[in-house]
Amino acid sequence: MRNNVEDENMPAAQPGALTADAVADAVYRAVRRCATHLRPDVLAAMQAARKDETQPRAQSVLDCLLENARIGQEDGVPICQDTGTCWVRLEVGEELLIPGNILSGVNDAVARAYTDGRLRMSVVADALLDRANTGDNTPAFAEIAMRPGRGATLHVLLKGGGSDNASRVVMLAPGAGWEGVKKVVLDCVREKAANACPPLIVGVGVGATFDKVAGLAKHALLREVGAPAASPQAAEREAELLSAINATGIGPAALGGGATALAVHLETAPCHIAALPVAVNMGCSAMRSASIELIDWGEGK
Repeated sequence: MRNNVEDENMPAAQPGALTADAVADAVYRAVRRCATHLRPDVLAAMQAARKDETQPRAQSVLDCLLENARIGQEDGVPICQDTGTCWVRLEVGEELLIPGNILSGVNDAVARAYTDGRLRMSVVADALLDRANTGDNTPAFAEIAMRPGRGATLHVLLKGGGSDNASRVVMLAPGAGWEGVKKVVLDCVREKAANACPPLIVGVGVGATFDKVAGLAKHALLREVGAPAASPQAAEREAELLSAINATGIGPAALGGGATALAVHLETAPCHIAALPVAVNMGCSAMRSASIELIDWGEGK
């Protein structure tokens, strides 16, 4: 996955050991930029959708979204008032040694980024027992994942409440097959897309377990629009879902039109013989994420 943050002020990939300070610095810079810059691949996809759109109302909505993206970038203001929760995923090559406190600076970095950027604080202390706002948008939702090799990639995603609320997990019987998976996705879009601020990036996860399949769907949102799927079979299913979603006519801002979704990204995994877990994670028109190579695959030690 290529770095989708194009900014000379972002930290470049560094050889050698990875430190907690380097991760925290990258998180801080990524949050500040993501809040005000629409992801470049999403911007390009939205521009392409505008050229293809035939309905005047949808054209007007896309024009407004493109103008909003321009103002955010030029004036350094958030492209959406819901500046989201902060999801941080550090993918580390299994041959790379990292300190045990590698994520220890993430919450401080997020707090500083949201405060310095005057971004809306949207995190409560406890979902059920204490709905008081934490006041600094922490804690971040951070995790580490291992992968082959020696490199290290940091993903930062600012996820608004509307798009996450429009997502779901369904545990199908294995006999439901592809048609069952497709129905889950389309039902979710028909019922929830209007609340997720289309045009969407739709992340779909199939496989793993109840607790892991949602992670597959969210991780799928990180892939650049237009980048190849994991396999030709996955690419075929993505294209089928995208066509079906856009045939609903929900359109930009749910006001009708052809561009209900800009892309569908599918990730699959093994699962139990008696299961077919499916997750749908909506990415809204203000798709804000960054994928940063902290250590090059060929340079990490």
